[in-house]
Amino acid sequence: MSSQPLRPVPGPDDASEPFWEACARHEFLLQYCGACGAVRFPPRPMCPACNSFDSEWRPASGRGRIWSWVIAHPPVLPAFADRTPYNVIVVELDEGVRMIGNLLDVPNDQIAEGMEVEIAWEDVEDGVSLPAWRPAS
Repeated sequence: MSSQPLRPVPGPDDASEPFWEACARHEFLLQYCGACGAVRFPPRPMCPACNSFDSEWRPASGRGRIWSWVIAHPPVLPAFADRTPYNVIVVELDEGVRMIGNLLDVPNDQIAEGMEVEIAWEDVEDGVSLPAWRPAS
């Protein structure tokens, strides 16, 4: 048994389960309203634009730009202690919604607002992959 604390992983609900199942396959899907076509992120049962319960899942571009970021320093949860300092970025996706993740392959002091990024995957345990980001190629 590892002495390393377990990293928290998503706890999907009925609305977000298709998103997390796709992530486990390294597929990036977003939920759209089946009635008005608005993108819903985070996934939820009802459209905030028209109150419809109809939805569909579509492939997303996996591209966007850094809208904001922070650098996490100790104290942090024990499962993240060996990763500090680490970044947490807010990406504004080309689809118009924002998403949080880590930026990979870039020193923290080189992160810049507006930097173009693309989806990457961080496999954290069997069957669980988290969206992460890397500089766009």
